[in-house]
Amino acid sequence: MIIKTHIKLPTGGIQIAENPAPLVLPVLGRLVRAGFPSPADDYVEDGLDLNQLMIEHKAATFFCRARGTSMEGAGIMSGDILVVDRAITAITGNIVVAAVDGELVVKRLMRQGNRVWLESASPNYAPIFLQEGQDLQVWGVVTGVVRRFRR
Repeated sequence: MIIKTHIKLPTGGIQIAENPAPLVLPVLGRLVRAGFPSPADDYVEDGLDLNQLMIEHKAATFFCRARGTSMEGAGIMSGDILVVDRAITAITGNIVVAAVDGELVVKRLMRQGNRVWLESASPNYAPIFLQEGQDLQVWGVVTGVVRRFRR
């Protein structure tokens, strides 16, 4: 089995976050309750730059959209935008975007001894156990998820 951790990304269909402009938005100074609101919680503290929050390695970060239900147990829903960092070396347990024999997947990377496999976060999907001769290319480690609830 061949495992490559660094490959050149195609330009079509992938957004590269090279020099994102700051986008500073207000942040409430308290935690937001999922129960009854309190009038004392109505104040704003500091601003938050979403680029700073979501992107650690600007030149090595890209976004892609997840499709399917195999990673719902890890909080990744179909349609979510994944924040993927190519500068992070993938280790056992990391959620990665990878190509298995050319097919892109988002799965949890697992290793035990010489055995390597990709695991879903749903019992409805079998793990992908890599066999001798298969090609695994890890494109990057998923560091965040962007989800819209309403459009």
